[in-house]
Amino acid sequence: MQFTIKPLVADKLRSQCLVLPVQAGKLTPTGSAIDGRLDKALTAALKSGDLAKKAGSTLLLRSAGAVSRILLVSVGDADEVTEKNYQDAVRAALRVVMGTGAAEATVCLQEVGVAQRELRWRLAQAVLVTRELAYRFDQFKSNNDATPTQLAEVVFAVDRESIAAARIEVDRMQALADGIDLTKDLGNLPANVCNPAYLADQARRLARRFKLKCEVLEQKQMAALKMGSFLAVGQGSANAPKLVVLHYNGGPAKQAPVVLVGKGITFDTGGISLKPAAEMDEMKYDMSGAGTVLGVMQAVAQMKLKVNLICVVAAAENMPSGSATRPGDIVTTMSGQTVEILNTDAEGRLVLCDALTYVERFKPAAVVDIATLTGACVIALGHHHAGLFSPSDALADRLGAAGKDMSDTCWRMPLDEAYQESLRSPFADMGNIGGRAGGAVTAACFLSRFTKAYKWAHLDIAGVAWKSGANKGASGRPVGLLARYLIDQAD
Repeated sequence: MQFTIKPLVADKLRSQCLVLPVQAGKLTPTGSAIDGRLDKALTAALKSGDLAKKAGSTLLLRSAGAVSRILLVSVGDADEVTEKNYQDAVRAALRVVMGTGAAEATVCLQEVGVAQRELRWRLAQAVLVTRELAYRFDQFKSNNDATPTQLAEVVFAVDRESIAAARIEVDRMQALADGIDLTKDLGNLPANVCNPAYLADQARRLARRFKLKCEVLEQKQMAALKMGSFLAVGQGSANAPKLVVLHYNGGPAKQAPVVLVGKGITFDTGGISLKPAAEMDEMKYDMSGAGTVLGVMQAVAQMKLKVNLICVVAAAENMPSGSATRPGDIVTTMSGQTVEILNTDAEGRLVLCDALTYVERFKPAAVVDIATLTGACVIALGHHHAGLFSPSDALADRLGAAGKDMSDTCWRMPLDEAYQESLRSPFADMGNIGGRAGGAVTAACFLSRFTKAYKWAHLDIAGVAWKSGANKGASGRPVGLLARYLIDQAD
């Protein structure tokens, strides 16, 4: 799908489907100009009451001449359009457009003002919502009865003075949407396809496509680095663990890199601490942190951002077998700290802690790990916000602002020293769990013990990376949050 920026000249608009906003029952200046060409046909349609005032209500009209169809969409009845009303209007409008069979649509929704949001934001939301609606994952269906959208081009009509900036933002958002689609694809793939070796192959493909440096550490190399915690997670599986490192150098040579570390448990049975059978099929998405960092890397490389970025994938499969780690086993991490594994289903933190120690060598400006780490975070925050943990106010503020900008939000959670007490073990430096109370917090506290050498934040995405139910599938979050954070760093 192509997105095009064209100057807004109402009397020269040509389109198979022209999308016009209606605010508080009134047309915008462009809509009024089109209305004049049509002998006030749009005004008559509005007076008839056929378009409800609720944001997202639509009215499709046939037309003649240069514009084949006109889609009126309400952005609400208030004088000031809210973010949600704008997003609802965009989503409803593009869904109708895709159902018309039009190959091209010209969208003027960005003409309406949104409270405290500039044109850049309005265009970004329109691109991302359109691409989300167009996404399909049907490669394993032998008979696919879903009709693909015929919409091949979306045109945004903007004022001439805004064209250059609009093109930059739209190009960036297309790259971001490509990264989100990659993350969704990886999350939706079954675990018999997407295993640690597959994630490593995807990283190599990105490296070849964008001329990145890619390293894949195998089991022997990880053992030489004394990654006893990481290796313990994968020792029950026939699929060997991998530590994948991708380097993108878009900034000055001396600029310290941002490092993203993704949890890549390609299937999580819980190990010996076996999970219940119900919905265990969804545990293929336990590699969503890894999928996120690969999606972000693709987006950043495609945008050619002027930043230095390192993405690390900590990939393993958590299976029960005769060689699997047992509850009560004690392992030594790369940092030299020892861990008593009280529950083998708390495995994500065991791969992440060694990966977080490994990235010290890059002398990072900041490190963010991304993981579907705890069900406790889902209980705490539901499916709206990712959990954000960081001892750095500045880093937490930047990530929070980026998430809010992209409607890919996170909520800062506590990381108080008092929570560390629950990780005490009588036999090792720490246990890998701290009990049911504050489970998401104690998991983050565990990781914090391996991040003293740099600024660090942890995103627990267990509640936002996947949608359950009839339309279950990967959401692509929080690729948007992290990409906007990096865009802000670059700009």
